[in-house]
Amino acid sequence: MSVGMNEGSMLWYEIPRSQSMINPIVSRAPREVLNQSCDLLSVYVYLKDHKADTLTAVVNTVESFARRNDSQDVKFLQAAGNAGIEAATNIVVKKANTQMLLLVYAAVVILAFITFRSWRGVICAVVPLMLTSVLCEALMVGLGIGVKVATLPVIALGVGIGVDYALYMLTVMLSFLRRGASLSQAYYQALLFTGRVVVLTGVTLGLAVATWSFSPIKFQADMGILLAFMFLWNMVGALLLLPALSYFLFPEARYAMATTGDGRPRSALPQDEQSQQATTPASQVL
Repeated sequence: MSVGMNEGSMLWYEIPRSQSMINPIVSRAPREVLNQSCDLLSVYVYLKDHKADTLTAVVNTVESFARRNDSQDVKFLQAAGNAGIEAATNIVVKKANTQMLLLVYAAVVILAFITFRSWRGVICAVVPLMLTSVLCEALMVGLGIGVKVATLPVIALGVGIGVDYALYMLTVMLSFLRRGASLSQAYYQALLFTGRVVVLTGVTLGLAVATWSFSPIKFQADMGILLAFMFLWNMVGALLLLPALSYFLFPEARYAMATTGDGRPRSALPQDEQSQQATTPASQVL
C-alpha cells in the first residue's frame, strides 16, 4: 500500500519507522482496494506515460479482456483516475473533432452556395480551406500538439475566419466574369479591389497571434502557432490556389474579353469606374 500510494515508486517498498506513517497505511489496506459492500475490486495499473497511444492501448486491452471474461456475476469496467479520465476525454474529442469539421464545412458550403449561386464558386472557396485543415493537423503532429479540449475550437475558428478571404476574392472575380471579363482580368481587378484587404488582414492577424507562441502558457502558445499558420495559409490559398482552381472550373472565361455597353473593352475603363462596377451584389453573379 505504501508503494501504491506513492505512484508505484519502489523506493517506498519498506516498513516505515514512524508509527504515524504506519497507521494510515494499515488503515487503507485492503479496505480501499474493495468497496464497503465488497462487490467492487479495483486493479491498479501504473503507466509509463499518459500519451494518447498508451491510453488507447490500455483501453483496447481492457475492452478485449472484458469481452472474453464478462459474465452474469462479474463485469470488468473501464478505469477511473487520471488516466481513465484522460482516455475518456480523448475518445470524446476524437469524435467531436470529426463531427465539428463536418458541421463547419457543411455550413460553409451551404452559405457559400446561397451567396454565389454557383457550385464552381463553392469549390473554389472550400478546397483551400480543406487543404489548410489538413496541413494544420500535419503541423500539429510535427510540433507534438495533440488534439484536445483546448485546441479543438482552434481549427473551427481558423475555418470560420479563413473563408472570408475566399469570399472577398470570389465576389469581385465572379462579378467581372459575369460581365464577360477574362479570368486573368477578373483576378487582376480582384487583387486591386479586395486583394489588398486580404493581404493586410491576413498578415496583421497572423503576426498578432504569432506573438502568443512566446507565452509561458502552453495552451496559449499552441493556439498562437496554429492560428498564425491558418490565417497566413488561408490568405495564400485565397490569393494563389483560388485562381488556379478557377482556371480549371471556369474554362469558358480563360480568354473572354469584357466589353462595355458601347463595345469598349472593360479594361479600357478608368480604374475608379472598374472598381465601382466590381461592387455588384454576389447574389446577382452567375
